[in-house]
Amino acid sequence: MIVVHHNPACATSRNVLQTIEAAGYAPVVVEYLTEGWTRPQLLGLFAAAGLTPRTALRETKSPAAELGLLEPGVSEARILDAMLEHPVLVNRPIVCTGKGVRLCRPSEAVLDLLDNWPQGPFTKEDGEIIIDADGQRADGAGQSG
Repeated sequence: MIVVHHNPACATSRNVLQTIEAAGYAPVVVEYLTEGWTRPQLLGLFAAAGLTPRTALRETKSPAAELGLLEPGVSEARILDAMLEHPVLVNRPIVCTGKGVRLCRPSEAVLDLLDNWPQGPFTKEDGEIIIDADGQRADGAGQSG
């Protein structure tokens, strides 16, 4: 099973979801902006992905600055509390598969979590090729799925 913590207004999140679906998967999509987060859920996702609240904090296009979360010395606990109150503060998309959990930025990072890839050539929504016509990653990382 694949779970995508998704923001449909985000191009990176849309690219990740499109890549997963084009590879033949039917992921569970969690629209976290409407569903929100729970403390155990975030702590579990962060632990599995090797993140901390600070490293998962969305700093732009979020209320992070106005909440004072970008100031030096702000605790991880304070950031986590703010994320629970303002779900948009969590960077996205976070993808969970049998291969692991990862914040998929840039969107082609999702390929590391998939056993099968979309048939190439495959492009992101901006036209950038992420899988070439031979089924290889355009960034050169890893092998075809």
